[in-house]
Amino acid sequence: MEIASKYDPSQVEDKWYQYWLKHGFFKSRPDHREPYTIVIPPPNVTGVLHMGHMLNNTIQDMLVRRARMMGKNALWVPGTDHASIATEAKVVAKLAAEGIRKDDLTREKFLEHAWEWTHKHGGIILEQLKKLGASCDWDRTCFTMDEARSKSVIKVFCDLYEKGLIYRGIRMVNWDPKALTALSDEEVIYREQQGKLYYIRYRVEASPQPPPIEGEKNKGRLGEAVIIATTRPETILGDTAVCINPNDPKNAHLIDKKVIVPICNRVVPIIADEYVDIEFGTGCLKVTPAHDVNDYMLGEKYNLESIDIFNADGTLNHHGLHYEGKDRLEVRDLIVNELKEAGLLEKVEDYTNKVGFSERTDVPIEPKLSMQWFLKMEELTKPALDAVMDDTIRFYPTKFKNMYRHWMENVKDWCISRQLWWGHRIPAYYLPGGGYVVAETKEEAFQKALSMNNSQLSIDDLRQDEDCLDTWFSSWLWPISVFDGINFPDNEDIKYYYPTNDLVTAPEIIFFWVARMIISGYEYRGEACFHNVYFTGIVRDKLGRKMSKSLGNSPDPIELMNKYGADGVRMGMLLTSPAGNDLPFDEALCEQGRNFNNKIWNAFRLVKGWEADMVISQPESSAIAVQWFRSRLSKTIAEVDDCFAKYRLNDALMAVYKLFWDEFSSWYLELVKPGYAQPVDALTYRATLDFFDALLRLLHPFMPFITEELWQALSPRKEGESIMITAPPSPPDRGDELPSFGGVEGGSFETVKELVGHIRTIRMQKNLPNKDELTLLVAGQHDGRFDAVIRKMGNIGEIRRVSDKVAGAVSFLIHTTEYAIPLGDIVDVAAEKAKIEAEIRYLEGFLASVMHKLGNAKFIANAKPEVVENERKKKEDAENKLRMLHENLRACL
Repeated sequence: MEIASKYDPSQVEDKWYQYWLKHGFFKSRPDHREPYTIVIPPPNVTGVLHMGHMLNNTIQDMLVRRARMMGKNALWVPGTDHASIATEAKVVAKLAAEGIRKDDLTREKFLEHAWEWTHKHGGIILEQLKKLGASCDWDRTCFTMDEARSKSVIKVFCDLYEKGLIYRGIRMVNWDPKALTALSDEEVIYREQQGKLYYIRYRVEASPQPPPIEGEKNKGRLGEAVIIATTRPETILGDTAVCINPNDPKNAHLIDKKVIVPICNRVVPIIADEYVDIEFGTGCLKVTPAHDVNDYMLGEKYNLESIDIFNADGTLNHHGLHYEGKDRLEVRDLIVNELKEAGLLEKVEDYTNKVGFSERTDVPIEPKLSMQWFLKMEELTKPALDAVMDDTIRFYPTKFKNMYRHWMENVKDWCISRQLWWGHRIPAYYLPGGGYVVAETKEEAFQKALSMNNSQLSIDDLRQDEDCLDTWFSSWLWPISVFDGINFPDNEDIKYYYPTNDLVTAPEIIFFWVARMIISGYEYRGEACFHNVYFTGIVRDKLGRKMSKSLGNSPDPIELMNKYGADGVRMGMLLTSPAGNDLPFDEALCEQGRNFNNKIWNAFRLVKGWEADMVISQPESSAIAVQWFRSRLSKTIAEVDDCFAKYRLNDALMAVYKLFWDEFSSWYLELVKPGYAQPVDALTYRATLDFFDALLRLLHPFMPFITEELWQALSPRKEGESIMITAPPSPPDRGDELPSFGGVEGGSFETVKELVGHIRTIRMQKNLPNKDELTLLVAGQHDGRFDAVIRKMGNIGEIRRVSDKVAGAVSFLIHTTEYAIPLGDIVDVAAEKAKIEAEIRYLEGFLASVMHKLGNAKFIANAKPEVVENERKKKEDAENKLRMLHENLRACL
């Protein structure tokens, strides 16, 4: 197989991906082997690849490729999510652009448009993942609204309803006025907002102005009014009470009185409850039961009227009086002006508070009383909480266990209904005379209704609930439903592949998805749904901002792969993304990945360009190099295994990266490389090819395309062979090591590398050509076992031990041993002397400044110990360098 002079990913990636597909390497069916299973976090069906997907799916592919190489029956299940809110919003926008309003369509007609949109745009992201190298079993692709998954969702709803865990009722919910649907608590993102605190006068009904109380500030009233502080003056039109704390002496005189709500002139009672914070505002709280969850609880407790002043879209309804039809945020400004003109606005203060925003549409949510469906969570969470806390399910990193525990211990009932058409329609059927039945199909519902003494009923009299289920109500079943384990709980797939092994996901959906999947696993399989959860970080730009389309700071992943190659982008992202930590993305990372590809490619071309000679003997330097690199390879394999076991995946890649770049390319290949136009001995060549094979197999999970290309070219291969189904390298048998080179793997060889580095520095500083042989003088302890390496790498003709200084030699220290290179007539002594003297003058000045600092008692007393220690280290280093320079200067004389 001929290797091109330059690595071109475009000529490699698609070729090998098609080869893998052709030979079915991604496919998995139950057999005798140990299974390894990952289910993909299903992206939105109409979504496109972004940088978060790139990171998440690169990690998944790396894990499944490694498992496949280890001989496991590896399965990565792909799929997409129907994304109710996001997809419906896109379809509504598309229809609006065509002059069609959703309200003008029947549900069936709208769903035709939604399915058309899904078929047109759906699946794009899965095709993009193939370019990344994702080794999913594409024959198993699932969709949360395909037949099997839809049946699973409906079956689970009916089952939980029959168990008494699903109920319907009017509750305060988080309402999204843009998406026109309720949201669960987890779909609300709270942000600090700079707002205003408005102090409004509520007149006390038929109450003369009380006489001033001497010594009392009387903050709670001014004239015949109480002052109430609020951040939302537009909601006063829904006020049905004012509440004070019964333990508040400054407002105690108001108990049992009534006040008049401004503008609407509604007379409402003043109630007393310890819920009120005496220190907030004036200690008087307006109560709006329809638009605040805490006010709702007060309303329930004191039987207060609940007046909903908002339409579903956030505009005011008829209770908003002359503001009817105007948006809530517009009314805020208008009502403040009206209060000011009426003399009812006492003052306005700047105020910072947390406001809830819809996670989907990014608009402020509106607390709203609404008839919704809920799932009782308290009992369901107990086994799921225990599983994580006792490490039945392990989190990487473990810091997310506390976040998980806090949510699970404070869980609220899950609002599972959404006022949308795109999704799984709730299987509840209403009867003409009131009441409803829950069943998987309309036919089953009809039979249930007949059994309830509705003999005159026809099936057409049943009316199905208009709402659909929360998207997460389908994806929480994902590890089970992808194997159809709800509909067929004893099928071969679910028994073999479940529980899955690893889940790779983002911590921001730990509650939306991770916790709920664990809950459903215990409810419907009686065990954990996966063993390990690896949390990725957020991909951020160089300024630390989360990448997003709105900020325009997110590069197109496809363009990145076209520019740097899929392997280059994969590696660039993996190197700087430890579990749970954010990834500060810089395109330079992808460039680094591409450069590494080129390094591997060029090293391979170098080795394959050698001619092996079966007759010549192996040089001593090559024998040492082979033994040394075998030891380094063994250590790195063990390190990589350990990193994977601990899910330190970026550390695993870094270990292989350093081994290839720093050890294999920079040292090993230089050590064994034959002279120009000369052959290499067969022993060394065979060892080098074996090392390359091991390195490619180590790298394959991280960089699948280039490793397949080079592995195929390394030796003759048969059709159907692939690196992805070969075993990963294992540490060589320790018995293979030569006893006489036991120090090769330790500090001795590192000392040799340092020594050669000094020799190269002297050559560079003195402009000595690499082709000119030098002599190395040694004064002190020296390990002669590696002299062959020093001669080869430093082009040293002679290594000689001496006891005295040699005139005209440049020396350097390694530990306590002094080495020197005699220069003789090679360099201009006068120029060298001038250069050394200049360096001495500089160092003497530097040392003087350090000594001045260390002689300052104030500095010693006030500086941090580590700062003082650093200055002392500078002094010691400068003194050692000066001593060496003076010795070199004397050698020039």
